[in-house]
Parts: sequence; structure tokens; C-alpha cells
Amino acid sequence: MRPTLKLLFTLMPLAGLNPARAESPTEPAPVPGFASCLGELTALAQERGVPRAVAETALSGIVPDPAVLPATRSQAEFVRPVWDYIDASVTPERVATGQAKLAEWSEVLGRIEAAYGVDRHVLVAFWGVESTYGSVLDKPGVVRPVVPALATLACGDKERPGLWRDELVAALKILADGDADAERMTGSWAGAMGHTQFMPTAYLRHAVDFDGDGKRDIWRSVPDALASTANFLKASGWQPKEGWGLEVLLPDGFDYTRADETTERPFSEWQAMGLKPAAGSFPEGGERRAALLLPAGAKGPAFLLEPNFRVILRYNTALAYALTVAHLSDRLRGAPGFVRDWPRGDRMLSTEERTDLQTRLAGLGYAVGGADGKVGPKTRAAIRAFQTATGLVPDGYADAGLLDRIRATGEPGK
Repeated sequence: MRPTLKLLFTLMPLAGLNPARAESPTEPAPVPGFASCLGELTALAQERGVPRAVAETALSGIVPDPAVLPATRSQAEFVRPVWDYIDASVTPERVATGQAKLAEWSEVLGRIEAAYGVDRHVLVAFWGVESTYGSVLDKPGVVRPVVPALATLACGDKERPGLWRDELVAALKILADGDADAERMTGSWAGAMGHTQFMPTAYLRHAVDFDGDGKRDIWRSVPDALASTANFLKASGWQPKEGWGLEVLLPDGFDYTRADETTERPFSEWQAMGLKPAAGSFPEGGERRAALLLPAGAKGPAFLLEPNFRVILRYNTALAYALTVAHLSDRLRGAPGFVRDWPRGDRMLSTEERTDLQTRLAGLGYAVGGADGKVGPKTRAAIRAFQTATGLVPDGYADAGLLDRIRATGEPGK
């Protein structure tokens, strides 16, 4: 997880151990000046309180991890259709295994719920999505040593070197504190660690010793890992006894400009507009608030998202990831799959095409929030504005047809 508690939609997305988003880069990326960079990192760690012996031992003689830098350019939660990502993660096998884990760890989960107020199904869903319930933690082809991975990023990723240096220093502090040793400190290419994939900075802030053995061991201890996740979610604003949201059905003639994913209205107001639960019922009382999201536009499922969904996004800002955790948590408690299917026949835009779309919208005067190839709330708002201005259904959906329509308006800035 990448949880540093900054504003929503500004966090770094994790590339963890979930096979649904695992990439297998094969081309090694050179890191010029790596040896001298290691010297700088050793000095930085000392300045921030890491004992010199710990920093030198951890960093001495390591070489760049060839798989790491290519992975920064390919994160599946941002490049695959949302339905492919969910389908790969919410499988019958993962649901069944998760339900077995709920039974196996029922007593521990009950104590975690009492301590932190976070629903057990949500915690086990994070566990399932992040590491397939810990099953991948001992697979050398999936996990890798954290310190070399973070050093490679700190020295080789020119876009976010400060972020990776912070994470590396945090990893060295974990070693200095004795909660883990270098051999056990393994994780994803981005340095995410343990059963529920904490970044080192998040570990220092939120990891807890729930099993009482004197160490915050998110690698070997399921209680520590799940309680640490609950502690992070609580600190991020998790509301006890509330859900993440639910799938809804929209009435004919619905005004799609209301599906802006940011404007929260009481459930009673959404109900008055003709929205109905796809399954089950709305929360009692009707005054809890939610925002409406159409991740695949008017042709796909619609969701009312409660504040707890934003907390899931603090764990990983990718919408596909958050919907996957939310949906898996529902399936673990026995709820059915989505009622409305996704537009599976649509061709999704490539990263380059999404960047082109953003650039062209910006050139037409729409505020997209930056041309980074990732379609977030600001880009979807810009799309809705363009759709409204051109007589299209304003559902904020970025597909190939929309890009063709935008391209037909002329070159960016003209």
C-alpha cells in the first residue's frame, strides 16, 4: 500500500503483489552513477537518524534491480479495463479462500474489529487483493528484497526521487529498530511489504504489534498485518458500521451530470431521483451521504459511494483497485456479483491515447488536471463538460469513440 496521508487522488499508487496487476518487465534499465548515489543515500540515512553501521551494511555492494524501473511505466490498475482487473482479482477461488480465512481467523478479526472499528470482510478483502492471503510472500519470482528495489528507484527514477529516498530511509529505520531483518524484508518492486503491502513510511506510522510478541511483523504475523491495516484505515477516517457503497440502477432519462463522483447527497435524495439498489436496500434512515460514480459510463454499472470508499482509495488511488477491494468484501460476506455487466466489447484507450485525449481537451480549454495518461476525477469532469457541449451523453467515459470525436475538433490549442 502506498499510504502516506495526503489529499485524496494525490497519492502514489502501489504496485503490489496482486497477480491481477503484476507485471513482468524483462528489459533491464541501467542506473548511471548508482555507486555514487548509494553513498549519497548512506549519508542521507545517517542525517535522518539511521545508525551508520545499519545504512552501510544494508547498502554496501548492492546492485540495481533490473526489473524495477521498467515496472514504473506499467501498472495494471491504470492500464487495464476496470472489468479485467476486477475479474482477475474477484474469482470464485479467491472468494472461497477468503471465506475460509474469515473462519480461520475469526477470533483475531473480532478483536481487531473491536479495537479499530473496521469490518472484517474489508480487511480480508485487502489481504486477498494485496497478496492472495499471503500465499505469494515466499515466492522468489514475485517478491524481491526491498532495499535494493528502493535504492534502484531512488537513484534511477528521475520523476520521484524524493519519494523513493523517503521510503528507503524508512526501510533502513525498520532494520535499525529490529522489527525485520534484511533477509525477511521483501516486497513488491515498489517496496510494498507483507501480507497487506505496507510501504515503509506507512509501516513506521501505522504498523502495530497485535500478537504481543514485541515485533510489528507484517510478513509472518497475520494478526499484526491485519491489525496494522485496520489501524491505517481508522487513521484515514474509516466510519464504523458504515459500508463502502453499493451498486444502483438508474432511471430512464437520468441526468448524467449528477454522476460527478464528488457531490455527495443523502441516500433519500438519490432515491427521490429514481435510483434503486441493484440488490438489497439503501441504508436505513436515508441521511447517510454518497456520491454517484459511473466507471464505465452509461453502459456499465453505477455505484453510490460512501465516505469509506474514499478511505479505500487512500490505500491505493486507482479506481479499479478500490472497486476490487469493495466488491471482494461484498462477495466474502455472501453478496452476489454485479447486476449490470460491463461494456466488455469496448476498446480501451492506451496510455498514449489517454494522454492524447487529455492534451486535446486541455487545448480546447477544459481543465483535465494534467496529461499523465491516467483518467481521474478531473479528467472525467472535463470529459463531461465536452460531452455536454457537443450533445453527447455526459457520463465522463473515455473510450475510443470519444477520442475520435475530440480529434475531429482539430489539433490541440487550435
